[in-house]
Amino acid sequence: MAKDEDIAKVPTQASLALSEPKALSLAQSAAVVDVPITIKKGYLTPKQQALLLREAQDYPYTRPEVEVFGKKHVIPRSQVWFADAGCDTAFSGLMIQAQPWPYYANRLRQQLEKDFALAANGVLINHYANGEQSMGWHSDNEPEFAPNSDIASVSLGASRDFVIRHKDSQYKQVISLAAGDLLIMHWPMQQYWEHALPKRLKVTEARINFTFRQITPNFFNLDGEG
Repeated sequence: MAKDEDIAKVPTQASLALSEPKALSLAQSAAVVDVPITIKKGYLTPKQQALLLREAQDYPYTRPEVEVFGKKHVIPRSQVWFADAGCDTAFSGLMIQAQPWPYYANRLRQQLEKDFALAANGVLINHYANGEQSMGWHSDNEPEFAPNSDIASVSLGASRDFVIRHKDSQYKQVISLAAGDLLIMHWPMQQYWEHALPKRLKVTEARINFTFRQITPNFFNLDGEG
């Protein structure tokens, strides 16, 4: 049986500067220096990854239908939202009520708070079955997100390209994220940058992404209280 410390024993490593070639796959540019992100390669050990992957097999994923430009589409991935009570969120006009935290996802939240003072009270988990599943351009700037808060992203499974794009200059940067890697998007990243997970048809393995966020409690009052 796994012990509480299995997730708690997350190694701390020096952040990778954005100019390091191993973290990036495009030519370097002075514009990258201003991207407010931190990358920690191999943040989770293989044992911690295995525990989370095992737990994630039983997550109640869904593939909701959303309306884009007047047409309805099933999203190209599966997702689930776990959060503290009252920390509901919205996705493309759909209300998503908080589900109770799974054990190891919550342990990872506690470790992120310990290591980075990240005050997350919810996590969106996206499951990409293979490289045909993706996430389009967007910023995580929903009104229920706590002002000036950071967002932490932890990757499991297949390596995938995480692409960022400046909203004004349209400058793009590609960051390869592998299993166990951590990426933190610091405020005001969402104000000036968009990000995406494009299709990569050569990728045949699944990827699971844990995105930890801070929500304003009872923002939507879905439970009728507050």
